[in-house]
Amino acid sequence: MDYATETWQALARLRETAPLVQNITNYVAMDVAANTLLALGASPAMAHAVEEVEEFVGIAQALALNIGTLSPAWVQAMQLAAARALQLGKPWVLDPVGAGATQYRTRTAAALARQRPTVVRGNASEILALAGTGAATKGVDSTAASDDAREVARRLAAELGCVVAVTGAVDYVTDGRVERSVANGHPLMTRVTALGCSATAMVAAFCAVEDDALVATAQALAVLGLAGELAARQAAGPGSLRLHLLDALYRLDEATVTAGVRIG
Repeated sequence: MDYATETWQALARLRETAPLVQNITNYVAMDVAANTLLALGASPAMAHAVEEVEEFVGIAQALALNIGTLSPAWVQAMQLAAARALQLGKPWVLDPVGAGATQYRTRTAAALARQRPTVVRGNASEILALAGTGAATKGVDSTAASDDAREVARRLAAELGCVVAVTGAVDYVTDGRVERSVANGHPLMTRVTALGCSATAMVAAFCAVEDDALVATAQALAVLGLAGELAARQAAGPGSLRLHLLDALYRLDEATVTAGVRIG
């Protein structure tokens, strides 16, 4: 399979259709995730009020849920939105930010994971904690490498009946049977907050234009990682990396994607 060419074709479809991606995400990530989606070619909506989330799911093409700055009202909104997306057959992606840090956060992530997400995307510690291994995070940062969670991710994907993505120096994407690796990215990306959250939003956007959730997830992570690599060539540090990354996403063309995507 020519993953690079298929990734470009999916990106081209995304830019042509500009899918509306509803995000119930955290305060820190809203700006970055929205601008990442816009630079990619999608249309973001940051709607989390209980009174409108189900209606918004009805008009969106995909949903991304992120528990980074969770509160009881937001948890209720996420539960309602996830149930509505499932009812309508629309893809939704869960980002269990900081799972393992506190009991409340871990319970919330586990409860949402039982609502049949299309994809779960998290760092190694989050995926290990979600799987019930007792792993802890350093706040919202991982204390484990993505390699450490590969086997657990496969078991969790089979248990939940969804795709699980463990992101890190190398990203691993599995549906419990098949695994794909994504080797795109740059270490400086870890110094910019909410790029992981943006990855989740991008996965939702690709799921809106690609029926195979495993393929869509790998494509989204590869595109973000490739943009990070291009941005790092010009960046003097984390601040300018964020600026250049948005430009790199916007400027991606067929030659750059087909030559630069590293999905295995």
